[in-house]
Amino acid sequence: MSEDRMIKVEEVTSVEAPPKARVEDVETAPEKLERKRDYLEGFLAAKPAAVDPHGVGGDLYEAVVNALKDIYDPEIPVNIYDLGLIYNVEIDEGHAVVTMTLTTPHCPVAESMPAEVELRVGAVPGVGDAEVNLVWDPPWSPANMSDEARLELGML
Repeated sequence: MSEDRMIKVEEVTSVEAPPKARVEDVETAPEKLERKRDYLEGFLAAKPAAVDPHGVGGDLYEAVVNALKDIYDPEIPVNIYDLGLIYNVEIDEGHAVVTMTLTTPHCPVAESMPAEVELRVGAVPGVGDAEVNLVWDPPWSPANMSDEARLELGML
């Protein structure tokens, strides 16, 4: 072997400890206790607005949506909410109005589906009576479906 390829081993008996980090304490005790600038001040200054229990995101609204998610189209294994058949849900003092459509005007459940929606929504605690408006404009299309529905049907 040539000398430039030789490995040299050096034994060390002790190593000098590296210097410790030093932090100089420039703040005095009162400065430490004083509140620092709050970087979220502009975001947190106002209290969040109260959620209307009857509006989107409210408990009653979410209960109605969950009731709608329990109703399935008999021909398609997806609930009518994720299928995009529900266009609007309005709740005013216990009166719920659901605006919905069907996949086609000649749907086999055209007579029974609105009645089932009315019964299920009317059964939600806090809803006194329910009304269903069946509309055909705008017509339903697969673009109305949620991503979950598309995934369930293998369209995503």
